[in-house]
Order: sequence, then structure tokens, then C-alpha cells
Amino acid sequence: MTDIERMLRAAAPSALAILVRRTRDFEASEDAMQEALLAASVQWRTDPPENPRAWLVTVAHRRYVEQVRSEVARRRREEGVFDLEPPGDAVPSRDDSLTLFLLCCHPALPLPAQVALTLRAVGGLTTAEIARGLLTPEATIGQRISRAKTRIRASGSEFRMPSDDELGDRIAAVCAVLYLVFTEGHTATGGESLTRVDLSSEAIRLARQLQTATPVTAPWRGEVAGLLALMLLTECRRAARIRFDIDGGPGILVPLADQDRSLWDRALIDEGVELVTGVLESAPAGPYQLQAAIAAVHDEAPSTADTDWPEILGLYELLRRIAPGPMVELNWVVVMAMVWGADVGLRELETVALEPALAGHFRVHAVRAHLLELSGATDAARAEFATAARLALNAAERRYLEGKAG
Repeated sequence: MTDIERMLRAAAPSALAILVRRTRDFEASEDAMQEALLAASVQWRTDPPENPRAWLVTVAHRRYVEQVRSEVARRRREEGVFDLEPPGDAVPSRDDSLTLFLLCCHPALPLPAQVALTLRAVGGLTTAEIARGLLTPEATIGQRISRAKTRIRASGSEFRMPSDDELGDRIAAVCAVLYLVFTEGHTATGGESLTRVDLSSEAIRLARQLQTATPVTAPWRGEVAGLLALMLLTECRRAARIRFDIDGGPGILVPLADQDRSLWDRALIDEGVELVTGVLESAPAGPYQLQAAIAAVHDEAPSTADTDWPEILGLYELLRRIAPGPMVELNWVVVMAMVWGADVGLRELETVALEPALAGHFRVHAVRAHLLELSGATDAARAEFATAARLALNAAERRYLEGKAG
């Protein structure tokens, strides 16, 4: 990722939030911000601004004014349009990212549309990245985003923090989107870099804000805390997940079993363990709490061999019952193999691999290769690693898989 891309990723969500608060028109603001981002990608190469967010707000607001002027008669609306001129370069320091986030998760939208729109507007992901993360065709995601913007405008929704009751109606989508943004930051679905720290850091920041905004007595507070714990217990391993060559070559993925655990961030582990332990003792177990508990077992083990795999298997059995999904099933297969042997895992994988969402997914081949390697079928494992490498879109993962296939 270039420096300009990093600047855009960091500034765009909060800039869009400011613009929506100023104009009260989400759809037109999002369109104007996209034009501003295109202009920035060209102009910033030779003239980067001192305040990227202020630049985006100013340019996007001008684009918004141009849109208004093109839709109304000049003589009848000239005075009103003049009042829309941006107030200089002054941009408030107030952070409206969470408010924008919650607007995108409006209950008038079906959950898939909430997720897609928020990933686009707040997470800054492209339509292709969202499609890969949701295992959904790109054209479908594009249609969801377009329809979602139209429905928000038609609903007359205001740009404000929702009440506690309204927040409860949106919490499932909010948590789902935060986790998807974090997941894309932790392991990018494409590109040269394994991670995108801007996305994972933003997801954690918003999760902390969401926890602060959640009433102590809210029934969903346990899942919000569980989500934050899951992020922390996963992010703690980032420094150990990639290995760089001495000559400064591109990075290569380091799987969990081979990571130097002394590089893990102990402060994040302690915070995450405390969070998930507290909510599991005080609230009904939800999917994020269970995933956080699984991550905590991994993080507290001194090595892969010393990991309490039966406990992890029990947690996955609970997770499969309350929140089934293709990736949950795939991870369950791996844990089954660690407890009962590679042959058991391979048999279960043949059923799990029939999931339509996993068709052609590189992780199915990577898991099969891993299990074949554990069973001693070296040649078959190499062939599967090679297939997985051809399908992988992230370069760091692809280089690791190619190394295993060689």
C-alpha cells in the first residue's frame, strides 16, 4: 500500500462522517466523497496536503454543492445554494465515525445490506474486497450498496447517535461489520501485504467506542465486550505473523504453530483475557465471546503442542450450534484433527468442502494439505499446497503456500 493510499484510508471515514453531518444527505455525500477520493489519488502525488481530512471535506463539499446546483433551477435556488458554501478549511475535531457507522446499520435495511454499506462507507473497503470477505459475488455487493443508500435516504433517517433501544436493533449488524473490517485488516484478502494495520486499528478503536456507548445493563453488552476481546486476542500476534528475508525481500506468512510467541503483545492478551473471562461469567455465551475464548486458549498456551485442544474443540462445538458458518466448519475440522487425528479431519473435510460458499476457496486446499502433511502423505500434501497457492489472492499467503509446495 502506498503512502497516499494509507492517508486516504485513514482520513476518508471521518471526513465522510463530517460531510454527512453537515449536509444531512448520506447518498449524495458518499457520491461526492468518492469523487474527492479520486481527485486526491491524483493531486496528492505531487502536492500532499498538511491536513488530509480537511482537504477531503472541502473538496467533497464542493462536489456536493455542484450536484445540488445541477439539480435545481439556478435563479430559484441561487440564494439557498450560496448558503451551502463550505466554511473555509475549518474542520471540527469531533469524531463522528461511530455515528456514521450506526447510520449505515439502519434497521430499515436488511442485515446483508447494512454490512455491505458500512464496509464501503466506514471501513473504506472496495466492492471487490467486500465481496471476497463475504464470499459473495461482486455484482451482488454492488447492488446491495446502491439499494442501501437509496433506502436510507427514503427513510429520512437523521445523522445522530441512536437511543439505547435503537442501538439494540442495530447491534448485530454493527458487530458483524466491525469484525469483517478487523478481519480484512488482520489478513487482507488480496494484495502484497498480509495485514492492513489501518483497518484492524480502526476496527479496534470503534469497538472500544461502541463498548463505551453500550449501557451497562444492555443485554448485548456481553457480545460487544466479546467482540473487542476477540480483536485484542487476535491482534496481539501481529508482530509474529510475518517473516521478512534478510535481504529485505517481501514478507512470508508464519502460521500459528511456527510463530515466536515471545513477540506476542502480552498487554493485549491480558486485556482480552480479562474481558472475555468477565463476560462469560456474567452473560450468556454468544458467538464473539466463544471465538474470543478460543483465541484466549491459543494465546495462553506456551506452544502448539501444549495447547488445550479438547477445550478448543468443545468451544467450537458450541459455536457450531449457535453461529454455524463455512469458516467455523473449516476451523472445526482442523481442531478435530488435532484431537482425534489427521484421518478423522480429512474425512470431515470432505463433507465441509461441499459448502457452496467454499467452492474454489484456497483455504479448503490449504487445510487439506495441512492434514495430509500431518498424516504423512507428503506428495499429496505438496499438490494441495500448490493448488492453494494458485488460488490465494494475498501475496504473503501465496509465498508461504508455494514454499510448502516446493
